[in-house]
Amino acid sequence: MKAIVYERYGSPDVLQLKEVAKPTPKDNEVLIKVHAATVTAGDCEIRSLKFPIWLRLLMRIMFGLRKPRKKILGQELAGEIESAGKDVKLFRKGDQVFAATEMRFGAYAEYICLPSTYAMAIKPANMTYEEAAAVPTGGLNALHFLRKGNIQSGQKVLINGAGGSIGTFAAQLAKSFGAEVTGVDSTRKLDMLRSIGADQVIDYTEEDFTKSGETYDVIFDIVGKSPFSRSIRSLKKKGFYLLANLRLSQIVRGLWTSMTSSKKVITELASYRTEDLIFLKELIEAGKIKAVIDRRYPLEQIAEAHRYVEKGHKKGNVVITVGHNNKT
Repeated sequence: MKAIVYERYGSPDVLQLKEVAKPTPKDNEVLIKVHAATVTAGDCEIRSLKFPIWLRLLMRIMFGLRKPRKKILGQELAGEIESAGKDVKLFRKGDQVFAATEMRFGAYAEYICLPSTYAMAIKPANMTYEEAAAVPTGGLNALHFLRKGNIQSGQKVLINGAGGSIGTFAAQLAKSFGAEVTGVDSTRKLDMLRSIGADQVIDYTEEDFTKSGETYDVIFDIVGKSPFSRSIRSLKKKGFYLLANLRLSQIVRGLWTSMTSSKKVITELASYRTEDLIFLKELIEAGKIKAVIDRRYPLEQIAEAHRYVEKGHKKGNVVITVGHNNKT
């Protein structure tokens, strides 16, 4: 089968199209014919190992000290089950699914084996493979953190970095929970944010939300670049500051803030659960949330897709089509 393989850390040029062995599912796994995957900022970070210094060594220990242990990237996909191991009860041959690969990666390939216990579900009936592939990573991260914020109808929620894969789902989910949503991002993304339901938008190139004097019940900071103390001051009493992009100093200051005030800082990794993916599917089929797709690239042009995502300008998601019929 065809797959995108990288043998060393570095620029997008390390990504090479190669023929590799087609995997065989174990008893608890399904073999999926991949129709679409995505390029996330996380894929780019792991490929290049561009992490804060304190995190870089940990990442090398996890993913391979001198060269990558997992040679095929890709954290989410949509496709069709070609076969299932004998212990698999929930899925069968021919099922159209979408899934998160978690720390296995491997979605940049024509086929992948995944345990049936992973975050995997029948894809939404009203989505193409391309659209469904863009849901798991952004959608599950957004849902995880917003639930931590205990959002109530009528509350004011600000999303910093609202125009990316996590942010576009967060804006729509917060609206579905009844919140008043303010989206913060760059000039070129503001119209898109309005189109998916943001009540207010802030252009961070023109205005610093932490200096406006406005306060919020929940601030979901996906980019993690706003001044910590001013962000905390922008919270109402008993408000939640949700941090999806971990920095060591913010973890320490967050613990202290949570201990010494009524405001809570949440810094953690999101959990990926099948029941949450099904929850997202139901919202999608009800027309309450959708995937925002900026660009599509064929598998062969994945280096170009990585270069685009690395610039940090994508609106929502960048999708990779994998040589099968992607329109179903």
